[in-house]
Amino acid sequence: MNTVTSRKPWPRPRTRSMRTRLLLFIGATLVAVCAAMALTTVFVQRAYLLGNLDDRVTNAAERSLGGALLHPELADDLGFLNENGHPAGMLAARFDDDGDILSAEVVSQDAAPRNLTDAQRAALTGIEADGRKHTRSVPGLGTYRITALDSDGVRVLTGLPMDDVQDMISGLVVVEAVVAGAGLTVAGCVCAVVIRRQLRPLGRVAATAAEVSRAPLDRGEVAGLTRVPAGDTDPASEAGQVGAALNRMIDHVESSLTARQRTEERMRRFLADASHELRTPLASIAGYAELMNRGTDRIEPVLAWRRVSAESARMTGLVEDLLLLARLDEGRPLQSTEVDMAALVAEAVWDARAAGDGHDWQLELRLDATALVLGDEARLHQVVANLLANARVHTPEGTTVVASVEAAPDRCVIRVRDDGPGIPAGLLPQVFDRFTRADTSRARSGPHNGGSGLGLAIVAAIVSAHGGRIDVASEPGRTEFTVELPPVGAEPPLLDTVSGPSVPASAPSRPVLARNL
Repeated sequence: MNTVTSRKPWPRPRTRSMRTRLLLFIGATLVAVCAAMALTTVFVQRAYLLGNLDDRVTNAAERSLGGALLHPELADDLGFLNENGHPAGMLAARFDDDGDILSAEVVSQDAAPRNLTDAQRAALTGIEADGRKHTRSVPGLGTYRITALDSDGVRVLTGLPMDDVQDMISGLVVVEAVVAGAGLTVAGCVCAVVIRRQLRPLGRVAATAAEVSRAPLDRGEVAGLTRVPAGDTDPASEAGQVGAALNRMIDHVESSLTARQRTEERMRRFLADASHELRTPLASIAGYAELMNRGTDRIEPVLAWRRVSAESARMTGLVEDLLLLARLDEGRPLQSTEVDMAALVAEAVWDARAAGDGHDWQLELRLDATALVLGDEARLHQVVANLLANARVHTPEGTTVVASVEAAPDRCVIRVRDDGPGIPAGLLPQVFDRFTRADTSRARSGPHNGGSGLGLAIVAAIVSAHGGRIDVASEPGRTEFTVELPPVGAEPPLLDTVSGPSVPASAPSRPVLARNL
């Protein structure tokens, strides 16, 4: 039966810290540089000393050959070694045509030259008389640098000891090793201190990141997250760049989470309001249905049917607003036709007058060109209608509401202005946000008081879908909404969809038509 043995995976090497890796890398680099410099110095110095020794060997061989040529008939004569000036340890030999050593002696210190032993002679065999230098180890004498010369059949071998050269090279190696070791030790300590100091900002950045990672970002208020100190965000250093990037990321995370919490709070508020507003008509419908079920003597059927229809229409309007915002968020294409904004605004003002005859409705047309835009006529009518309805609902009777259209070759502007009490300052920055209402309670004192908080959000979404922008400026006694749309044939302006509160724009130059409706 075959058995399969499972192999244990090789353990992964332990990851060292950046400080350790940098120190090891710098240390290895310094060792390699020191070793290369030491070897280069040794080789150069050895070549220099060996060259000097070879020159001395050549001079000694030529002198020995000259002494041997004085008595060419004596094939084994080494009498020239008795002359003064030969260095101690120099050896000389005579050999025949076959390379056999005939005689060999070595110069002694303060003594006559002595003959070499057979073992020492054997170390000198095989050297040809061609003037080349050879290195041989002679038993009992050490290492020699040897050459052989030939002149008229007289062959002389001469060698000088290499002890001085070897001792000098050995001493140089020892000195370089000691100096390199001391230098590497000092350099390693200095590098360790410098690396530690240079990586301290990175350590503080890592500590900040670790502290932020422990923050409960999934719950509670997200504010006051730790930031990297300003001293560790210098863009001139890599650690400073990381610190600055981490601060920007923390700012983005904090703002995103804050916006998400704000959106969630508004969503919860809206869901509660929507539930309440849907529950009220549903309760009315259920109540009238129950009364009808008990008999027609309790309520008149026509009245019950009218109330059911009214409450159904109320629910339908809220659901349609939500569906419209969802479609606009998905970027679904709108119908695209040429729309005369002057005629559209005039119709919307007439409709608003019919819905609220307690207000003073006025229309102003300031046309330097045709007020034609490319878009969805129904949705653009909804924009103007919502702005007029907003003015009617949130201002008392007797308020003057002015709707104006300004047309120029490069833009088409619709303004809705009233002299009512204005928008509260705290609400103005969020007036175009969804689920925003001036009345934050769920109670309604009348059918026209308050709303779902979607009207202006729908206006902003439709204007954005048409490549335009909308502004609002408000103070007690003057509130003005400004919608700017690109005219037919013009490129959409590269502007923000919704701007914050701004100073009201100055009045256009000349009104072509102004009417009280």
